[in-house]
Amino acid sequence: MSIKGKTIIITGASSGIGEATAKKLSHEGANVVLSARREDRLNSLKDEIVKNGGMALVVPADVTKKEDFKKVVSSTLEEFGSIEGIINNAGLMPLSYVKNLHTDEWDKMINVNIKGVTNGVSAVLPTMMEQKSGNIVNISSSAAHKYYPGGAVYCATKAAVKMFTEGLRAELAPHYGINVTSIDPGFVSTELTDTITDDEIKKDMEPMFKELTPLQAEDIAEAIYYSLNQPKRANINDVYIMPTDQEQ
Repeated sequence: MSIKGKTIIITGASSGIGEATAKKLSHEGANVVLSARREDRLNSLKDEIVKNGGMALVVPADVTKKEDFKKVVSSTLEEFGSIEGIINNAGLMPLSYVKNLHTDEWDKMINVNIKGVTNGVSAVLPTMMEQKSGNIVNISSSAAHKYYPGGAVYCATKAAVKMFTEGLRAELAPHYGINVTSIDPGFVSTELTDTITDDEIKKDMEPMFKELTPLQAEDIAEAIYYSLNQPKRANINDVYIMPTDQEQ
């Protein structure tokens, strides 16, 4: 199934996986709706997409705010008339050891990584249910499958996203024709690690960062495109993608 002419909302589109996915999907002919908090970055991305012949709409939003998501949906429908997909990509990863009690960072992760996904789903679902079609792609992580040092809260948020995604698939796909996918990457070279403030975990992770060849955001964009570019009868439940030389 071609995504040409389909309208896809992408959260966290100002950098990393979101930015790479917007470029990939627009190149394949989709209308992309770019959402994040950094409007200047979104406008630069839109200019690049339009220059290359694509279609893009910028709607700044904070995924933790339901009202912002309502604006994203209403603006999308006004501009393109339909919503065929959403990529719930916005996320934070300020890893820290539990004993160091970075509780404000725990709260931010829960709000962005979990509530950001549930808010996105609830915003687009009425439209997709009425259409009896659509694709929901949630960016989880390999951290949903196993604990990583310093990742107790982060792993918990991504496990929640993964289970929520499976629940969505079971409830929506058979009855409303809405396909739902979890994308579970290992270590990806993005801005995520910039949010780590715990000096202890930074020091402990330094050897891994030096030795590991990480995935690139474009690798995840290809996985997302693969999940979207399937016939309606085929639901890609889960894409688990790891760097070749990542052991854990």
